[in-house]
Amino acid sequence: MSDPIRVLFICTGNSARSQMAEALLRFMGGSDFEVFSGGTEPKGVNPYTVCVLDEICIDWSAAVSKRLAGFVGQRFDYVVTVCDRARQACPYFPGRHEMLHWDLEDPAEVEGTDEDKLDAFRRTRTEIADRLRPFVEQARVARSAREVLALEALAIEGEGSAAN
Repeated sequence: MSDPIRVLFICTGNSARSQMAEALLRFMGGSDFEVFSGGTEPKGVNPYTVCVLDEICIDWSAAVSKRLAGFVGQRFDYVVTVCDRARQACPYFPGRHEMLHWDLEDPAEVEGTDEDKLDAFRRTRTEIADRLRPFVEQARVARSAREVLALEALAIEGEGSAAN
């Protein structure tokens, strides 16, 4: 069995966008993915985040905001920043990985009624899901291609040592 594809989503507060991305990718990607999120300045999971995930049957009530520093030094296949401030503050992550940037509007900055705020969170949830659908397939294909190349390299190496 293949190792899971490790993905880290980063935003400033780890309260809305990166939390939604983590929850949605865990749901959409299943066991093919190991997903995390963190913030440069974590401030607690926004209750509207929990609410709009619950609307699509994802229980995110036990989620907590995590400090990005706790992930420094870990290996990831993909590091995805979801806001410009996090992109600018993103630390170095070792190893080969792909850096992606999705500049998503912060639904927590929307003012107005509860319904206005919920609508903003729903729009963000939809935008993230729309970005994740092709990402999931592309990441799976890329992993398969890397595995084929690794097997071919092993076969060539084995042929070389058998000839000696």
